[in-house]
Amino acid sequence: MQYLRRLIWYVASRLMILLIVLGLITTAFYFSMNATNIYIILKDGMARRAQVILMDTGDDLSTYFAPAYLERDPMLLEVQNGVSVYRNYYSVTGIDHRIHLDSFWCWPWDDTARATITEEIPGIDGKLNQSGRDNQQNLSLTAQPQWQKVQYNVLLTKENNQWRIKNLTVARYIN
Repeated sequence: MQYLRRLIWYVASRLMILLIVLGLITTAFYFSMNATNIYIILKDGMARRAQVILMDTGDDLSTYFAPAYLERDPMLLEVQNGVSVYRNYYSVTGIDHRIHLDSFWCWPWDDTARATITEEIPGIDGKLNQSGRDNQQNLSLTAQPQWQKVQYNVLLTKENNQWRIKNLTVARYIN
């Protein structure tokens, strides 16, 4: 009886260790899968947003952003209202868009994630258009369009098995 009890304890303890290891591997796999998906959504979504703001592209941002956010994004509202400095005074043909993921957290079983990103556009291919040249002195416009480097706090949600940016708030402006 003593040998049977030792054998059962040995098998049970090894089975428990195996289940814990498998649980950790599964958790790491889902965390990595979510992290990859969220990074792609952030990188592609923020690049499309910048293209819509800087250039006249008719891209649909609802693939990356929640519709409620698109209705209140201040830079997109400037474009919609026709008061965007980039669209009114510059002719932009291309951008070098970069995203740095500073921090990120999402539980594998959760449908929300939080991230801190830094967005920068170090290179903008563009120049002043005729309207920009006419108003260059009055509006203090530079010859090349400039984009402010910004750190954002991002809230993402998973809807219908697809991650979307639900909220984007400015954490700080970086010089």
